[in-house]
Amino acid sequence: MAIPTPTSTTAAPSKDGAEAVVPQNAASLQTFVFALFFVFGGITSLNDVIIPKLKDLFTLSYAQAMLVQSAFFAAYFFVSIPAASIVQRIGYMRSAVVGLLTMAAGCLLFIPASYSGVFVTFLLALFVLASGITIVQVVANPLISMLGKPQTASSRLTFAQAFNSLGTTVFPYVGAILILGSLATVDVSTLSGAALDAYRQEETRVVVNTYIGLAIALALLGGAVWMNRRKLVETAAPSENILHAFDLLKQPRFALGALCIFLYVGAEVAIGSIIVNYLMESSVLGMGAEEAGKHVPLYWGGAMVGRFIGAALLRLFSPGKVLACAAAVTIALLLVSANTTGAVSGWSLLAIGLFNSIMFPTIFTLACEGLGKRAAEGSGVICVAIVGGAVVPLITGFAADAAGLKMSLIVPALCYAVIVYFGLYARRSHKA
Repeated sequence: MAIPTPTSTTAAPSKDGAEAVVPQNAASLQTFVFALFFVFGGITSLNDVIIPKLKDLFTLSYAQAMLVQSAFFAAYFFVSIPAASIVQRIGYMRSAVVGLLTMAAGCLLFIPASYSGVFVTFLLALFVLASGITIVQVVANPLISMLGKPQTASSRLTFAQAFNSLGTTVFPYVGAILILGSLATVDVSTLSGAALDAYRQEETRVVVNTYIGLAIALALLGGAVWMNRRKLVETAAPSENILHAFDLLKQPRFALGALCIFLYVGAEVAIGSIIVNYLMESSVLGMGAEEAGKHVPLYWGGAMVGRFIGAALLRLFSPGKVLACAAAVTIALLLVSANTTGAVSGWSLLAIGLFNSIMFPTIFTLACEGLGKRAAEGSGVICVAIVGGAVVPLITGFAADAAGLKMSLIVPALCYAVIVYFGLYARRSHKA
């Protein structure tokens, strides 16, 4: 997958011996990229607040409510490769604008979704929103690596991910106040016909108002990026068939790593999706919807803190071993939560965010180790694997309907078990 590269008069040696170019105004461009990480991380985490709201309004089962995540993360499967093609054709900055405006369009689709009062229309709006996020993510990950010296690329990416975690911490808290704070005490199952439609339209207005605000913010950010698009001068790369990237799956280490990205994202999203309803359970903390929603940032905030701790640990120990240990602790926390009650049950589930922190970047690095010049192609394939966020939560929802929320935790536990294996499998260097 050939992609454009930035041009500059400042050069630094790259890892493969070629000369890497660094834009002279890299610092100002990094500000935009950090903003992108903050925005797409925050909006993605809002799903954890939207799910209990829509579940109540449309009297959905857990499996049906998880379709929110399925519609959202399906975009990674369908849009990642076309997004890479867009970057190939028009470059990073212009692609970022396309992604931001697509996100704004998805937010505005919540308006007709509210007036229709039909659950499926919300899923369509979420899919369009996630399509924009996918484009932005395909842009942001490699771009932040280019905006500086190759030797410090990992540091910049970790710092950028901290902004992503900041978004996932802030947005759910504000969303809980704006969206769940108005969750009515009306028993929706007692309504029907016009009364039910009117109730849904009224209650979904708080969702609409939230996303209209986001649409305005996204349009302004898109305008700012567009006005600064010429700050990054890019040299067009030759067009190639980007589907060839999938032959990397013939390599066992990379294929297992891609599978673990699929399972990790799915498990992380599944747990985040059930937190509100889980904490509302009388056998756990028995909280109200808004109060439970305000605890979601603790799950995602743990990931932000864990990234700083993990960055230090990864300098001292084998990344594979650290990954295996983190996944093993996560399984233990899931077992504790499922087999206890009260505060222990609730807080052990929230603590999982701390150990999730290092998983995505560590799996990504271990999977792509040894790919050399094909690392960018590997990144594209791994981005497709994020579709696990569409599949695993749905399976978890079915398990929750069949056996209850506590027993449904076996689904993410099995996902983490595979990650433990991969960590042990990849604990040695690819060259070893």
